[in-house]
Amino acid sequence: MRPIALSCVVLMLAGCRDEQAGPKNRAAQQRPPQAPAPAAVPGQVRTVDAAPAFTFTSGSTWADGAVTYLGSVIEPAKPQAGQPVQLRHYFRADKPVPAGPWRFFLHVMDEATKQQVGNLDHELQQGAAPLGSWPQGKIIEDVHGFQMPPNFNGVLRLYVGFWNDAGRLPVDTSAQSDGQGRVLGPKLEVGNVQPLPEYAMARATKAPVIDGKLDDAVWASAKEVALTRSFDGGPVSRKTTFRMLWDDENIYVAFRAEDPDVWGSLKNKDDPIYNEDVVEVFLDADADGRTYNELQVSPHNVNFDASFTARRSDLAEAMKWESGMKTAVFVKGTLDDDGDTDEYWSAEMQIPIAKLNALPKPVPQKGDRWRFNAYRLEHIARGSNIEGQSFSPLFVGDFHALPRFGWLVFE
Repeated sequence: MRPIALSCVVLMLAGCRDEQAGPKNRAAQQRPPQAPAPAAVPGQVRTVDAAPAFTFTSGSTWADGAVTYLGSVIEPAKPQAGQPVQLRHYFRADKPVPAGPWRFFLHVMDEATKQQVGNLDHELQQGAAPLGSWPQGKIIEDVHGFQMPPNFNGVLRLYVGFWNDAGRLPVDTSAQSDGQGRVLGPKLEVGNVQPLPEYAMARATKAPVIDGKLDDAVWASAKEVALTRSFDGGPVSRKTTFRMLWDDENIYVAFRAEDPDVWGSLKNKDDPIYNEDVVEVFLDADADGRTYNELQVSPHNVNFDASFTARRSDLAEAMKWESGMKTAVFVKGTLDDDGDTDEYWSAEMQIPIAKLNALPKPVPQKGDRWRFNAYRLEHIARGSNIEGQSFSPLFVGDFHALPRFGWLVFE
């Protein structure tokens, strides 16, 4: 067999924070950068006499049995974060395929959140094996490589299929598909999964005054934690810290956000402040990964609150909930004036516990464990160059990534 040219791409966690939308149902999105591949020689379709032992066996078919996805081989079978991976797919054409310039797509999804984190779309055999050229009854091998995301924790699922400008080649069996014309492919479980971070929340000896200034002595008893880049846990452009306290009636949250230009255009409660600069806390009181509350504050002290019965459940219904929270903001600088340089803005939140969704008990006790995440959305330039920050890194472009929530421990 002649040498196989292996193309290799770096799997990037593409996208930005998507506050209300899920992954788009598109057959192909912007292709990641690829290493130069040798020029394709038309008609030189590579076939193999027999398929190897698969690490993933499929048997899925498209177009009334015209094309069969036999399976794939992943090496290594359980990769580490940041490690190169080789993926070999095996197909067979059992009938003439429908006419058209069908192209191959390969989507990479976070199995926990069902969010698309990248794609590995490419030309089969570097363009030498378009679908219409496959000899019937022969096994077609496609080999390519990619690099696992450097800080990913969890399980990735690959979805494969064929598409053209009119749509996707139909999958024959619904059980083998996700319902969107994509065949279920292999899973990639990262071998060095890191534990979710924990925040030890001290009990307040006295309720802080909610004025946004963070100068109450009681805040000194709260652990200060800096947020990191939400996509990968990397360093942020502008530092943000948060602290949390609790008593029998309330949870108290304090944010301090460095910002040379503190601004905002939205002034009414429940305006979509998540489209501008904002700090947020998400609370999953019963830690079920399903029901949760979202609470936000903008530099103008505009509040947004919502109560979800499931991940991204109906937004209009979720917004009917009233948290009863009290907030205040302090700006070290001049709000909405881009002619000077500001230092920071800080916010305090007093969140009534009794109003939260799915409370496991009316009054928390020492040792209780909730799920939560703390966030900042910062526009490095007004309306552009948006940076998401979080306590627990998400590795996807979605603040509603519930499996990535950290642990909130009542001390």
